[in-house]
Amino acid sequence: MAITAGMVKELRETTGAGMMDCKKALTETNGDMEAAVELLKKSGAAKMAKKAARIAAEGICRVAVDGNKAVVVEVNSETDFVAKNEVFQAFVQDVADKALASGACGGVNGEDVQTLLDGGLTEEFADKTLKIGEKLSFRRFETVEGDCVASYIHGGGRIGVLVAASGASDAAAKEALTNVAMQIAAMNPQYIAKEDISAEELAKTKEITIDSALNDPASLPKPILNSLFAKAVEGNVFSAEDAAAYEEQKNNKYLFNFLSEAAKKSLAELALADKAAIVENKIFNGLVEGRISKQLKEITLLEQPYVKAEDGKQTVKAYLASVNKDLKLTKMVRFEVGEGMEKKNEDFAAEVAAQMNA
Repeated sequence: MAITAGMVKELRETTGAGMMDCKKALTETNGDMEAAVELLKKSGAAKMAKKAARIAAEGICRVAVDGNKAVVVEVNSETDFVAKNEVFQAFVQDVADKALASGACGGVNGEDVQTLLDGGLTEEFADKTLKIGEKLSFRRFETVEGDCVASYIHGGGRIGVLVAASGASDAAAKEALTNVAMQIAAMNPQYIAKEDISAEELAKTKEITIDSALNDPASLPKPILNSLFAKAVEGNVFSAEDAAAYEEQKNNKYLFNFLSEAAKKSLAELALADKAAIVENKIFNGLVEGRISKQLKEITLLEQPYVKAEDGKQTVKAYLASVNKDLKLTKMVRFEVGEGMEKKNEDFAAEVAAQMNA
């Protein structure tokens, strides 16, 4: 059977496949349109299998909201170019809608993701791979539910945020949660409140802060630092040049600028060796607690300065209380495309040059 341009056009409009792929499929099926569509679908599945080992760390996040429930999904592609494709974007939104309708909680590459894939999304991913020509993967989704929910998409989908709260559901609460979602996108807090941080995590943070301080002798309280210098001099730890520099500059606040890296390292080693005693020092403990408090404010949403605060000091907690004292955040989700994934570094200029040389 003769394959006409009209037949190729019809198949292309139906499947979104390339012109040559459509012509080949029609030729192989002797012009049978349905059989050609099926062949192209199988071809898409084959393409997915071939691309399975490739890295898909680009993509977009999309959200779907229905009343007091919302979901955010991340679907990955191989390139940022495809992430800007309207067909791909519409597909990801469809994935979000289906994830919300499923009622599942979500997770990263977990059972809920697989359940959605098994429920028909696997075929849809194969179809979109055929149309788009890149490996696509459904990495994760997560849902939130509360008296009030809000969402925010940043950077065209690079970051997707959900927030849920209890205690209020009016327009003012919704606006406040939207503002907080923007804060989460910008500041990337790890926890809503200090109470959400486990004792184990706090202990780990304290240990890291202590070791960090001991490894930076210049930041230590002066009494402790003077004791370390005395030990270094008395124990002949310093080189002759460093010992001389210390004696000459010991009252200079820029003393460390005159010491070698070896001398600074020696002081840090002395501090670590005397860790048990230094940790008992009240002044040192005050330094450590101050640093920990600062770190917790940076990673805890309610303690962060609200980015829209006129005085630059109002915390997110204070901002929410000013809107409605009963408004309490119950959950936040922040997805950033490709976070924690290995990304392939492409040097397209080198790749083209290699192909030309070949």
